[in-house]
Amino acid sequence: MEKEKWRFIDSGSCSPSYNMALDEALLDWHSEGKIPPVIRFYGWDPATLSIGYFQKAEKEIDFEEVRRHGLGFVRRPTGGRGVLHDQELTYSVIVSEEHPEMPNTVTEAYRVISEGILEGFRNLGLDAYFAIPRTEEEKQGLKNPRSSVCFDAPSWYELVVEGRKVAGSAQTRQKGVILQHGSILLDLDEDKLFDLFKYPSERVKERMRRNFSSKAVSANALREAPVSMEEARTAFKQGFETGLNIDLVPYELTPEEEDYVQALSESKYDTPEWNYKR
Repeated sequence: MEKEKWRFIDSGSCSPSYNMALDEALLDWHSEGKIPPVIRFYGWDPATLSIGYFQKAEKEIDFEEVRRHGLGFVRRPTGGRGVLHDQELTYSVIVSEEHPEMPNTVTEAYRVISEGILEGFRNLGLDAYFAIPRTEEEKQGLKNPRSSVCFDAPSWYELVVEGRKVAGSAQTRQKGVILQHGSILLDLDEDKLFDLFKYPSERVKERMRRNFSSKAVSANALREAPVSMEEARTAFKQGFETGLNIDLVPYELTPEEEDYVQALSESKYDTPEWNYKR
């Protein structure tokens, strides 16, 4: 039987506002029936700190450090916590809630979509598996995260290798469409990451950082030979095709679509009203 064809967009390294605008535009176009489901890969120029839709920017983020490190900053349309997008492959998946393979619940849809990421890690020779909180304490911990840092703890069905989180994802559902995007860590600069958040004291910062090291890890820390970005793209593109049982067809935006994304980038994701509103 012929596999379903989804679009595949590899947009390279883009500005933080453009990255979020394109994800939103793809959600809009899919909700209007203009495009089929999409998987997109992208990077960030400059490296960027993104925060979840519900986070309080001024309360949680040390913007002096963000500037000192020369980072971009953007608020995502999805939930979750702060992510340093630096040495990583970022992905997004846009698919209708009504798609026959998509479960109704957020956690189960995570699991289905994340099958693609799971297969990607296996293509890199890493034995990834899904995190499933077992105890009541772990479940409560997911509802009340103690840290502003995304990779501080695995959520339901996020991916771990040797007990440590290797990918972090966030999801929103709007206009009948699921948008899930996330970070696949190739390398991680913990010093830079922990500079970007506010802490009650240096002691608390150090304790959280030590905890973090035991909970999160990058792909290259687990492999003898480092993963190149090209190798990662190939592994995860094939991973999504295998995990979701689809064929990915490369696509480039038309000039009209580019104009739409640029306008949305400037009018929304580049504005202080959006990025600092909470």
